[in-house]
Amino acid sequence: MADKTITIDDLRAHKTKESFYILIHGMVYDATNFMDEHPGGDEVLLAEGGQDATEAFEDVGHSDEARALLPGMLVGAFEGGVTKLKSGAAAAQASRVSGAVETGSNLMYFVPLGLLGAYFAWRFYA
Repeated sequence: MADKTITIDDLRAHKTKESFYILIHGMVYDATNFMDEHPGGDEVLLAEGGQDATEAFEDVGHSDEARALLPGMLVGAFEGGVTKLKSGAAAAQASRVSGAVETGSNLMYFVPLGLLGAYFAWRFYA
């Protein structure tokens, strides 16, 4: 295990394709050399740069072989240990859900009320 402690500034300084650190379960890994080999492509990794990628890593359901690669890429422990830095994917999903609820809220009330009003008008005047 590496004895180095990585700060949030160190993590965020290494989020390019040329130098890429990723935070998973409170440990920081150097995935720079793995970018081209990653089955999901480098865009998937780059989306999680500079933040906690634990949720994204676990959601995909990585194999035992993928998990076995992690110790070879270990840089050190994250300064705050296991933390809740907002993942890029999680933030984007939360934003989409929030936007959908806010956009749908007006239609959710006015469309049924408009249809109900049109029905009663039709019944009353027909």
